[in-house]
Amino acid sequence: MVGDHWGLSRHQDYRIFGNRPCRYRGGVNRSLPAAPLAGVRVIDLGQYIAGPGAAMAGRTRRPVTKIEPLSGDRARHIGRYGESMIRAYNRGKQSIALDLKSAAGREVALRLIAQSDVVIQNLRPGVVDKLGLGPAEVRARFPRVIYLSIAGFSGNGPSHARPGYDIAAQAESGLMSVTGEPDGLPQKVGVPVVDAAAAQLGAQAVLAALYGREKTGRGETLEVSLLETALHLQAATWCEYLGGAPEPTRMGHGQPHNAPAAEIVATRDGHIVLSAYAEEHWQRFCRIVGREELADDPRFATNAVRVQHRAALREVLQDCLSGYTSEEAVQLLGGNQIVVGAVRRYRDVLSSPDFLASGILVDAPGEGGAAYRALGLPYRLGDAPRSAPPAAPACGADSDDVLAAAGYAAPEIAALRGGGVVG
Repeated sequence: MVGDHWGLSRHQDYRIFGNRPCRYRGGVNRSLPAAPLAGVRVIDLGQYIAGPGAAMAGRTRRPVTKIEPLSGDRARHIGRYGESMIRAYNRGKQSIALDLKSAAGREVALRLIAQSDVVIQNLRPGVVDKLGLGPAEVRARFPRVIYLSIAGFSGNGPSHARPGYDIAAQAESGLMSVTGEPDGLPQKVGVPVVDAAAAQLGAQAVLAALYGREKTGRGETLEVSLLETALHLQAATWCEYLGGAPEPTRMGHGQPHNAPAAEIVATRDGHIVLSAYAEEHWQRFCRIVGREELADDPRFATNAVRVQHRAALREVLQDCLSGYTSEEAVQLLGGNQIVVGAVRRYRDVLSSPDFLASGILVDAPGEGGAAYRALGLPYRLGDAPRSAPPAAPACGADSDDVLAAAGYAAPEIAALRGGGVVG
């Protein structure tokens, strides 16, 4: 059994304060917020979004050490959006910069892994294996470690060695083929949704493995691919197609089998999206907009005929709602239990009452003016305040602290620095 950081038994109860564990005696400390992952130590070998996002997901008093190459996570070198990736997916971590191509650098990494519970990586396929830090070697040495790899394509497939990016998974999973206007080009989703979803699915797999380890004492080797994640995001559509439905195609807004469903309607000052295809909802819609006769119109009397007369239905929706502002339409329809949403720009979202009430916008405290605003966790743990980890670290900002905590003496750290092993 691999010992805990600083040689402490995993069967003892610890709470984490800063970088050091403090033995806690006497039951639950009611002064602390809920911390279900307290003491779980994570090594993040990832870059860009999926790996770092999985390492950060569910962060609640969980030490995460980001091991970067001497030049840093590649996201640090691709401009403004890359810097935003660093800020969004690396908050609350420590960063150590290591030359993993050197024997000394690999030895440092293995010592850190030996004192950890989870390793997460999404490097180019084969890289960690060439470095001697792949899942087979790591788990052979440290069988309690949970090792998650995120790749573009499954390790069993012929495309495993190809570079895996969000956009390739969107294309090859069919997602782009059903996104966009019918007479236009296939479209990607407006944000790297597959990368972000892979991070969350990877975190779920890690949590399941941690739970399993409590029962068996053994870690696990985990794999998530962007392609499979993109397929999973379309599970219902794939189920329909596999059940004999026609090939799904692009249709812009709306849904193929329901109407009105996900319909975009212009208002006096913008757009809303609404769904009212259940018969009860459609009849209620007709009533609240003062057009009761539409409920009995032969073109709109049932969902099936509304689908057949979708073009005429859209003209009716436009006629009913174009005189309202978006907020007025949302108040009218939403107040009567009709599914509706205002199509907001980011700057509009920032000022919306629901966004403000959620408390999801938090400050990432930093040193020397490095603080910035970011999104907190999208869930709460009981009455605990929303987690607000500090700002993402600069590359190698915590190298000396990480090495000292791992048991390296000051002369050894100086030698590693002098040899170009640590940045």
